[in-house]
Amino acid sequence: MVALVLMAVGRSGGPAVGRGAAVTDRPTALLTIGRLHYDGGGDWYANPSSLPNLLAAIRERTGLQVATRERVVRLTDAELWDTPFLYMTGHGNVRLSEDEVRILRRYLESGGFLHADDNYGLDPSFRREIARVFPDHPLVEVPLTHPIYHLVYELPDGLPKIHEHDGLPAQGFGVFLGDRLVVYYSYQSDLGDGWEDPGVHHDPPALHEAALRMGVNLFSYAVGAVP
Repeated sequence: MVALVLMAVGRSGGPAVGRGAAVTDRPTALLTIGRLHYDGGGDWYANPSSLPNLLAAIRERTGLQVATRERVVRLTDAELWDTPFLYMTGHGNVRLSEDEVRILRRYLESGGFLHADDNYGLDPSFRREIARVFPDHPLVEVPLTHPIYHLVYELPDGLPKIHEHDGLPAQGFGVFLGDRLVVYYSYQSDLGDGWEDPGVHHDPPALHEAALRMGVNLFSYAVGAVP
């Protein structure tokens, strides 16, 4: 089995290993975010400035050695196994093949992490597909006491609400394998919009900052980094 590389460097300069992951013996490489290229018709490529901005915030605020750009990956790509943090977004339909369902489950069981970000329109198909991946582990709301809201930044109210859309509250759902959160689903938030260049959506600076803080916490949790 291909080992999943989740080696990072924390603020102290020591190694921080992804939760539950196997680690290769090769030197530490730059970490990055994998943007999931999926089929089904949805715009997996949405919010092009979001991930470079999030990676810049991670690099500046945590000391983690991260790349300047994300990596576009399909679930069938070998590069998936060198990608500790997988991000998916879009406004439309997602459809995974049977092989992709099996690979995604194995990736997450091996220490990988998936952040699915509903960009308004992703919800029905994402819920359908993640239920295929984990029929035995349903999505549940992540409690506000979870480390993902406290690891680097204190977010006592949980997932920030960036854009209104239906006016429903932002909610963070997840899939747990034992005590480990392996999938985080940001719903009714538009978190990725908050990471974009400020001139794209003209969000207030406070919302842009709140979105970045949530993203820094998510990535830090995924790679096992201790601030």
